[in-house]
Amino acid sequence: MPSLTTPPGELGFIAPSFTLKDVDGGMKSLADLAGPNGTLVAFICNHCPYVKAIIDRLVRDAAELKGLGVNTVAICSNDAVHYPDDDFPSMQRFAEQHRLGFPYLHDESQDVARAYGAVCTPDFFGFDKELKLRYRGRLDSSGRQAGAPDAKRELFLAMQQVAETGQAPAEQVPSMGCSIKWKEA
Repeated sequence: MPSLTTPPGELGFIAPSFTLKDVDGGMKSLADLAGPNGTLVAFICNHCPYVKAIIDRLVRDAAELKGLGVNTVAICSNDAVHYPDDDFPSMQRFAEQHRLGFPYLHDESQDVARAYGAVCTPDFFGFDKELKLRYRGRLDSSGRQAGAPDAKRELFLAMQQVAETGQAPAEQVPSMGCSIKWKEA
C-alpha cells in the first residue's frame, strides 16, 4: 500500500461548509461543530495502518484541545463499496472501540474531501476561530509506528498556538498516510 504525503496547506483557506451523517445517526454541520478558538478537521478511516497507529493519541489530543476551545471532527471519505472496512457500521464500531470523543462523519459522496483537498488518511486541517486554515501538518513524527513516549506533539502544539494567538508555527511537516480510496468515475 503506497503512502502519500499531504501537499503544503494554503494557509488562510476558508473551511468549506458541510453537513454529514455522524456515527450517532444525526446530521452534523461545520457550523454546529466549530470551536470558539479553532476547529480541527481530520480525514481518517478505519482500516489504514497510519490511522490505527495514531488514533489513541488523536483522541488524547482532541480531548485536551477541547479544553482550549478547539473542537475536533473526523471524516471518513473512503469508497465503502470497494473498502467495506470503511462502511458506516464499521465506522460506528471504530468510534466505539476507540472511544472517539468527537464526531465521526461519513462523507459518502466524497464531496467534502474534494472541497478540502484531502489526499490521505490521516490528513489534518487546523483552522482558527474564523475557520481560516492555519495548520496542515502531521500529528507527530511516528508515521505508522507506535508513538515514541517523547515524540513532539506537533498537531497539539500547533493547535494550542492557534487557540492562543490565531497563528500556527511557520514550520509544518506534512502528514503521511494511505491514499483516500476514491470512487471510480
